[in-house]
Amino acid sequence: MPSPFNYLYIVATIVFTVYGQLILKWRITHFGALPVALFGKLKFLLFLLLDPWIFSGFLAVFLGSLAWMAAMTKFELSHAYPFMGLNFALLLLFSVWFLNEPLTVQKILGVALIMGGTAVGAM
Repeated sequence: MPSPFNYLYIVATIVFTVYGQLILKWRITHFGALPVALFGKLKFLLFLLLDPWIFSGFLAVFLGSLAWMAAMTKFELSHAYPFMGLNFALLLLFSVWFLNEPLTVQKILGVALIMGGTAVGAM
């Protein structure tokens, strides 16, 4: 039986993953569209990699992966993975708040179905 403290690994995975996705979307949107030409694409991607915020997003996703590996030492996958369904809900909420993306009935229903299905699968 895992201790309640071990759930912090799952929480860290969720927090780092959500942060990483939000920051990457925010900064990539700031840089604009991917150019059509190959050299333009390479230059664009290099500028993205040099952006400190994007680097922090990559670092967060990497730390989330480390936290997930730690969680896998404490939990069965079938117990831990359903918590990842929270990513969908948190990303929806934060993308509306932080990125000013529209909140639609379809998005709400989609996230509700994902979370409901995850909850049923975890039983």
